[in-house]
Amino acid sequence: MTMAGDVGRALDEFVRRVGVFDGPAGQVPGGAAADGVELRVGDTAVRLSPGTARAFVEALRAYQDPRDRGSCDHCGGPRLDDNFMCADCGQPSGLFGQLLRERAARFEGPGELGSAP
Repeated sequence: MTMAGDVGRALDEFVRRVGVFDGPAGQVPGGAAADGVELRVGDTAVRLSPGTARAFVEALRAYQDPRDRGSCDHCGGPRLDDNFMCADCGQPSGLFGQLLRERAARFEGPGELGSAP
């Protein structure tokens, strides 16, 4: 299946699921006639009533990408990996990063090698 096909089906499902709450002939609550919005996905046009368009905008704004782990405390960059290491500056972020930096600052290097206690 193509990406456009997947997007088109998802958008069509969204319109059907949310559109049931619109009034007859695309009217919004209160009886006002509505122009709506038309979106194109590939060769297909999908019409959104004003109520469905508002719901679509809210859904887009509410979306949180599962890869988003916040921003780096060190440089402010948005690309933290699973270990909260920043792909932009290479520094660890958050409490984990703070602990690493504190430990690194206190590290005095390895003791003498070869001597047993």
